[in-house]
Amino acid sequence: MVEWTISDGLTPYPEAMDTMENRVNGILAKQADEQVWLLEHPPLYTAGTSADAADLLDHNRFPVFEARRGGEYTYHGPGQRVAYAMLDLNQRERDVRKYVWKLEEWVIQTLAEFNVAGERREGRVGVWVVRPDRPPLPDGSPAEDKIAAIGVRIRRWVTFHGISINVEPNLEHFGGIVPCGINDYGVTSLVDLGIPVTMTDVDIALKTTFSRIFEK
Repeated sequence: MVEWTISDGLTPYPEAMDTMENRVNGILAKQADEQVWLLEHPPLYTAGTSADAADLLDHNRFPVFEARRGGEYTYHGPGQRVAYAMLDLNQRERDVRKYVWKLEEWVIQTLAEFNVAGERREGRVGVWVVRPDRPPLPDGSPAEDKIAAIGVRIRRWVTFHGISINVEPNLEHFGGIVPCGINDYGVTSLVDLGIPVTMTDVDIALKTTFSRIFEK
């Protein structure tokens, strides 16, 4: 059984880290159920294990936290739905690549609920949308923006962290970092794309699509 939790307000990042640690330890001890936790953070940056210090462009803009997950720098803040997934791959499938693929698919199918085509890109973590409304890149390829980030940590095959989808965050806040170490592309959100959705709409879509991907 997967427990679903939705937190109101803004959850401080250290509190989220402690809560995830406790839940993962409980799952490993077979004393707690798996959990998907939906929340928003106050404005902050997180540094993954591959973060390059040069990608933190503004050291004083928001607090920076060591995330102990894979990946580079990421922004979290109001208007962004964070979904932390604490799942026991011992009971599912011990395959990290497949788990990351499923997280990507979870985002892609959630976006599809709003008729947004999210796509994977080789060598670029996260989920992307093509922007035909913008000029092409210098090499002639279509402009693209990132709409969702993915970060994973696994302890003894139990997962931490998860996904974040930009619903209606302040996109200017991404300007203090090079998101995920990628300079050539922008960042977008559902509302920026002209999709007038609420966080509740996204939560319903996340729960619906989760069952298709993780509970087969």
